[in-house]
Amino acid sequence: MPAYSLDQCWKLARIIVAVLGCALLGACSSVRLAYNNLPTVTWWWLDGYVDLDATQSPRVREALAQLLEWHRRNELPKFVALLQKAQALAPDTLTPEQVCAFSDEIRDRLLAFAVRAEAPGATLALSLGDAQLQHLQRKYAKVNESWRKDWLALDPEQRQDKRFDQMLDRYEDFYGPLDASQRELLRRLVAASAFSAERMDAQRRLRQQEALALLRGLRADPPSSADTQAALNAYVQRIAYPPPGPWRDYQQALSVEGCRNLAALHNATTASQRERAARRLRDYENDVRQLAAS
Repeated sequence: MPAYSLDQCWKLARIIVAVLGCALLGACSSVRLAYNNLPTVTWWWLDGYVDLDATQSPRVREALAQLLEWHRRNELPKFVALLQKAQALAPDTLTPEQVCAFSDEIRDRLLAFAVRAEAPGATLALSLGDAQLQHLQRKYAKVNESWRKDWLALDPEQRQDKRFDQMLDRYEDFYGPLDASQRELLRRLVAASAFSAERMDAQRRLRQQEALALLRGLRADPPSSADTQAALNAYVQRIAYPPPGPWRDYQQALSVEGCRNLAALHNATTASQRERAARRLRDYENDVRQLAAS
């Protein structure tokens, strides 16, 4: 995927949010370690997609460091507030509407970082050469083949089993071991899911082609940095808020489903499981506070 531009700036934001938002389902072993290593890890990730050259590499490293420090100063306090809100909700039953409202706040934080990444994204996008765009296209092909093996090659029952195992790991890391009835509930929710590996694959390929077309257009007729940044913003906004059509309907269905399922699983937990969840959230809040103060 193309460095700081296009869906990469969206994915960069998702990395940041995943590191902190993992507290929602307890998916991270060390928030502070992961967060402080983001510039290095993300540099290697970007390099794998576009093969950064000797001129681009130090600029990208510096931009990543600056983005992280901006995020540390401006966004971490907002994550502290989100974690406190989650702690207040943990002991009680939840409605799907409460979960969706919380999810929307996470998305706002994700989008804020994506928008902040647009300026360095424009600089990098304008510097990509033909060989790097070819490297990107080959990387896309590898990613697509990996997705095929991971999902498309599986039969429907295997896909359900894989999604069940993934979700079980997340919930048990957060709430502790699920009992038989809770596992059965989770399995029913997975079986009823609207998730479609084929639709996800088709949409990802479409975004890849849009990204390549835009980057090649920049290469053929370079616009100003401001115009490039505006193009990146439009791309990010289309990802965050898809235009009316089948894909937006599908995304909305998955979103509503996710809120409903999380509420159902949470409401099926015991008081001790909810207390464990609250403790995990407090631990994450302490981590985030220390990150913000460092």
